[in-house]
Parts: sequence; structure tokens; C-alpha cells
Amino acid sequence: MSLADLPPLREALAEHGLLAKKAFGQHFLLDLNITRKIARLAEVGPGERVIEVGPGPGGLTRALLETGAQVIAVEKDQRFRPLLDDLVRAAAPGALTLLFADALTADEATLLGGSGHVVSNLPYNVGTPLLIKWLTGPWTPASMTLMFQKEVALRITAPVGGDAYGRLAVIAQATSDAQGVMDVPARAFTPPPKVESAVVRLTPRADRPSAARLDVLQKLTAAAFGQRRKMLRASLKALGGEPLIEAAGLDPQARAETVDVAGFLRLADAWISARARA
Repeated sequence: MSLADLPPLREALAEHGLLAKKAFGQHFLLDLNITRKIARLAEVGPGERVIEVGPGPGGLTRALLETGAQVIAVEKDQRFRPLLDDLVRAAAPGALTLLFADALTADEATLLGGSGHVVSNLPYNVGTPLLIKWLTGPWTPASMTLMFQKEVALRITAPVGGDAYGRLAVIAQATSDAQGVMDVPARAFTPPPKVESAVVRLTPRADRPSAARLDVLQKLTAAAFGQRRKMLRASLKALGGEPLIEAAGLDPQARAETVDVAGFLRLADAWISARARA
């Protein structure tokens, strides 16, 4: 059996009596034209290693395997084991490895044996925590091509001063080149979600902050955007207040949404310097 011999996804789901689980944030993407486009946007090719989170019935998995990539599919829902086992048998030997586990606790470096890409139609309920893990954790993907609710995608790529600009934009853009590359309408999914979706591609910046800077950046953005209507001198009072803000060359009366990524990185550096002198 080859990939071309597999039944259409709708037939496979019907045969096994499988429906999407709301508790897992599941919405199945069954249109192979769309999944193949996502695989092309990911720019992965033969022999490259890819982690896919939440493969479900395997629509995107099929498209990734067609590129010749070596895929590790991390799935929490054991109901999909029969469909995914069929994919393992249809794929080239060693091309697809299944891991039934929670992706939030997975050790990607061990799974891949080093570097690799992440390409996923992420479950809505864990998309943002997974992204933060990959942006700030010890393992840095070579690239990420990820589908989110469109609202989340806009928050990732938002420019400074925009309504969607916030903590997620700062962390994503401090660590990566983040670009929206594809919109996906709700009608493309089964069952259709109540929101539109979008694909974001992220590649690590050459000047990606160190782990120490990222740790401080997370603390500062949590405080600044946790009280985004307040001036920085109030929202950052517990972290250093006006002396810290002025050391970063910022206006203590500014609000968080007006501070660009470079400004938040200067704040992080000022905080680190102050602690070093203490």
C-alpha cells in the first residue's frame, strides 16, 4: 500500500466512526489541496525532519509525507491510532513516527535528535502555549509553519501601535521573523469552527535574544501588557519603575502598546544591568 492507495479522509473517518472532540479543540482539515499548500509554504523537502502536533486523521501528515520529509506526529487522542497506523504502513519505511503524548510536555530535541521544523494545524486550545514553548524554550525549531485562529495569528504578527499588538507579538518578533502566509476560511474544516484561521510562518532571527534576556522579556511584557491601559511607570513599578524605563531610553508616561520590540529589549537589558550592579 502507498499513500496514493489510501482512502479519502472523509471515508476513513466514517469507517472508524470518528468525530472531532470539542474538548481537544479539534477541527479536521480534510481538503488535501489546502494541506499541500501548507506543506509547500513550510518549504520542507526530502529527508528534512518535521514535528507535526495534532495530526488527527492525518490530512496535513499526508501532504508532509508527499514532500519526502521525515515526520514525527505527536497526537494526544488515541482514537486516531488506526488511521495514523495506516499512514505509517503506506509511507516509506521510517518516514513517519507516531508519538501518542501531550505536545506541551514533549522533548522535541530528543524526538528529532537535534534540529528540525514544526508544521502543524494546531489544536485551538493549546496553540499559544505551544508557540511560547517553541519561541522561548531550550529547543529552537529551524522554522515553524503553524495554523492558528486568525485572531491569534494577527496577535503574532501585529505591528507596534496596532490593536492586536501585545505580549505575544513582542516575544514572537523578538525571536523570529513572523509572517502571515495564508488565510483559511472556516468552511474548509469539518466541523467548521466559529472563527477564521490563518497560517503563520516563523523563522528564528540571527540576533535571537539569549535565554536570560528572554526570561526577563517575558516578565516585563507580562507586567506591561497585564495593565496595558496604565503608563509604564505604573505597570512596571514593581520591576524598577521610572529609573528602569529611563535607562532604556523610554518615556515613563508611554503605554505598552506604543513600545516597539527594540524598546522592550532595551528594557530587558536595563533590568539585567541593574541586577548585575545590585
